[in-house]
Amino acid sequence: MSGPRRVFDFLKALAIAEGQWDYEVSMSILKSRKKMFIVLLLCAPILILATVHAAPALGGNNAYGPSYFSGTLFFGSIAIGLVAGLITGCIGAGGGFVITPALMSVGIKGIMAVGTSLFNIFAKAIMGTAVHRKLGNVSLGLAIPFMLGSGGGVYIGGAINRALYDKNPILSDAFISSLYVVLLGLLGFYSLYDFLKHRKIAAAKGEAHIYTGTTKLAVKFQSVNIPPMVKFDEDFVPGGKQISWVMLAVGGFLVGGLSAMMGAGGGFATFPMFVYVFGVSSMTTVGTDILQIIFTAGLGSITQYAVYGYIFYSIAMGMLLGSLVGIQIGALTTKVIKGIHIRGFYAVAILAGFVDRLFVLPRRMQQLGALHLPKALVVGIEKVGDIFFWLVCTIFALWLFYKFITGLKILREESAAVAGKSFEAVRPS
Repeated sequence: MSGPRRVFDFLKALAIAEGQWDYEVSMSILKSRKKMFIVLLLCAPILILATVHAAPALGGNNAYGPSYFSGTLFFGSIAIGLVAGLITGCIGAGGGFVITPALMSVGIKGIMAVGTSLFNIFAKAIMGTAVHRKLGNVSLGLAIPFMLGSGGGVYIGGAINRALYDKNPILSDAFISSLYVVLLGLLGFYSLYDFLKHRKIAAAKGEAHIYTGTTKLAVKFQSVNIPPMVKFDEDFVPGGKQISWVMLAVGGFLVGGLSAMMGAGGGFATFPMFVYVFGVSSMTTVGTDILQIIFTAGLGSITQYAVYGYIFYSIAMGMLLGSLVGIQIGALTTKVIKGIHIRGFYAVAILAGFVDRLFVLPRRMQQLGALHLPKALVVGIEKVGDIFFWLVCTIFALWLFYKFITGLKILREESAAVAGKSFEAVRPS
């Protein structure tokens, strides 16, 4: 596998890991009446406040301006969660990547968008993850050094964001936007290339190419002999494999830092890092990934953002509510939409987020004095990016809703057929 192809496959694996985790925990909440009751109970006071003109902010008084909660913001956060959920449910990848850029596009400061996104991930992880079912596959030897490293990365990443914000909020926004320009740009253009490559395959379902064997990179990492060494995968490989504690801690540090700076939870990077870089089997990785998401998102959202007032709790709950609806509809719609169309829309949605953040940078550079352009020009460029982003998201959402409504008959027939087969299976002979 060539170097560039390995990098792009790694990026695609990031998106798929994020989408799969989001889908699983969301469905866990949706299938539990108790969990859904808790979600609605938490959202009830916010919904009541949203019906009035304004109320004191429920979080982030110092970071957010104006520091007032409004119904527009709350319902807007539901829309953001809905779009992210539709992408995740329909495509199975990367819907959460648009949350932070979307929050920033509606005027929320970058540091608060990151903190709010991270808290949303933590809340969903705590409520939706059936940890007891999968922790049996956790290798504590792998998990402990990785989480120690990730804890250090969270503190450093959070400190960087806060330091930049304290120095200049505009510099903070420019930094976070630049991170998303790189991530969404690479992922979006590769997804577009992938769509164009497969557009003539009528039976395409949107499956991603993921390298599942032990990569050459993983072999190199496992060959680094810096004690203490950690053994793993003894149940899958005779004699097991081993890797240095130091390599795991460094990997965790990178994931934790990226998570704290981008508000992405870290889960999207853990799975591909374990499989691609460390050569860990997917069975062992799943449980460790779940444990790491809860740890990293919780540590980051609470210690690096919540205690400093950089979380808007009402918006986090609105996104949670919207994403649960979106994921359910998106997952059902996949049964009536061709996979190749899904692939194309995913590429366009990710690139829309890329354009939105890219078009913000000229104005931020102008505000920082690093770029000398007329104010009207850079403001106009930023507005074009915002309009394009929301136009793409709106078209995507309306298209999915249209397909869902027009496909209800097919979905009902399929549901009835499944119920009939189940009845036949249990009927006494």
